[in-house]
Amino acid sequence: MSDQRDQWTERDMTEEGVTAAGHARDSDSREALMERWLLEMVREQRRSRRWKIFFRLLFWGFWIVVVAAVAFMVTSDRESLAGNRVGVVRIEGVIDSRSPASAERVIRGLDNAWQGSDTAVVLQIDSPGGSPVQSQRIYDEIRRLRSSGGKPIIAVIEDIGASGAYYIASAADEIYAAPASLVGSIGVVYSGFGLEGAIEKLGVERRVFTAGDNKDMLDPFQPVSEEQRRFWQHVLDQTHDQFINAVKEGRGDRLSDDPSLFSGLVWTGEEAVDKGLTDGLKSVDDIARDMTGSADTTDYTQSGDPLEQISRHFGRVAAQYLGIDLQAGESPVRLR
Repeated sequence: MSDQRDQWTERDMTEEGVTAAGHARDSDSREALMERWLLEMVREQRRSRRWKIFFRLLFWGFWIVVVAAVAFMVTSDRESLAGNRVGVVRIEGVIDSRSPASAERVIRGLDNAWQGSDTAVVLQIDSPGGSPVQSQRIYDEIRRLRSSGGKPIIAVIEDIGASGAYYIASAADEIYAAPASLVGSIGVVYSGFGLEGAIEKLGVERRVFTAGDNKDMLDPFQPVSEEQRRFWQHVLDQTHDQFINAVKEGRGDRLSDDPSLFSGLVWTGEEAVDKGLTDGLKSVDDIARDMTGSADTTDYTQSGDPLEQISRHFGRVAAQYLGIDLQAGESPVRLR
């Protein structure tokens, strides 16, 4: 009986081993099938992803080409249209290195208008004047462009074209204004305060250390000697002479012989025609219609970076709050 049980046990164990081996083979086969299936799925997904990427690139590439073609046609039409229009550059507000009417911005606008317009360049002026240096730079650029020929540069004065603004206008081929415009003010000014008596009454001691006898000449808390006064008047007179010579060079024999012409007085646009300061009464629209038959113009004014304008505004507000003079490093002489 014992031998028989041993045989049965051995046989059962053998059958169980065969069964286990079979199960193992089946498990390996299923794992292999599962692995192959997963690999095939991954390959299919990759193929599908590649086709999706391809069609997306094709789709967006198509629209990029369409948009670029339309933009090119619009730009070409605009440039063609701009070439047939009068190019306008606006000079508004005080002429200053930090203002929208700085020489850098105006000259950049002038050059763009000169290249972009085939008809004429118009300076649309509405300014009381400002820095003589900035005005001289714009004046010289206008004269340079005029010397190359090809089209006229015309100045049109809106509400006011005085002092440094008229300095610029005098470089143009022609100047026009409205009947009620203010034109002229060919003069130079420096203004300040003498506060030395005020600080004495307040018991304030002013402490200034200089190397150079006249370094503090324009300090409002220091008295001005007669020698310093004469010297400063010489600077103003010399600047005035430069202004007068520039106007005479620009206007030529169109100027009248009125002795008050260079006295700093200002006249209406109507009076300015009689004095030879302007050539007539016209607006920008009038000039555009005369030249092209349409009042449409192309504006080449350089407006500057909006962020720069915002930061400049906040800088001015902060400076006013702190009592800081932002113009401390600029020339105190003004054409106005």
